[in-house]
Amino acid sequence: MTQRALQHFSGFPEGKVVTITLPDIVFSDLLPRIDDLLELKLTLLILRRLAQMRSDAAPWITPEELQADPAVQLALGDAATTQLDAALSNAVERGTLLKAEWKLADGGIEHRYLANSPRGRAALKAMRRGHEPERILQPARPNIFSLYEQNIGPLTALLSEDLMEAEKTYPAAWIEDAFREAVSLNKRNWKYIHAILERWHTEGKDEGDRRDRETDPRRYIEGEYADLIQH
Repeated sequence: MTQRALQHFSGFPEGKVVTITLPDIVFSDLLPRIDDLLELKLTLLILRRLAQMRSDAAPWITPEELQADPAVQLALGDAATTQLDAALSNAVERGTLLKAEWKLADGGIEHRYLANSPRGRAALKAMRRGHEPERILQPARPNIFSLYEQNIGPLTALLSEDLMEAEKTYPAAWIEDAFREAVSLNKRNWKYIHAILERWHTEGKDEGDRRDRETDPRRYIEGEYADLIQH
């Protein structure tokens, strides 16, 4: 039997790379159950695409959008359409994905695939009632790890735990704003950023008030946080 030549991976590049956040259950419970290689590849690629979208209910993706994705084309090979249909059917049967049929204005039917999550199930019910949730095809907000690496520097294991806890505690928009504000004041320090978040959490995040005080870099380093910040 002829052994297939392995396709070489050149390794992860240096510097900043885009990261995608997936629930741990994907790796601990779902992936061990998938015994078909194409289904495994497609599952990961679809979850990646869905993580890059936003919707007021839950994002979805169509087979046509998947077929146009270079990563999907590379993963499925020459028989992309046939392989794609089979892998999608397996993912739906397994319970990873949900399938919705949406009637288009021209009378045609568009097949849409959603993650089998609480929001995905809610979106599927909405579509079946004739309501189309808004979908925004844009990259997802950068997670806290990307923000840290892009604005401050390399992560350590201990700091990663702190960042994970902060991401669970504060809204994503707050975290982005706190990083942005710290960078604008040249305070590239996680303790300073965390102090901003703590203050907003305690006192409220008032946009007008905050703009009035943006020129005073000491406002987050007085009181209980003063001994944490180098200045």
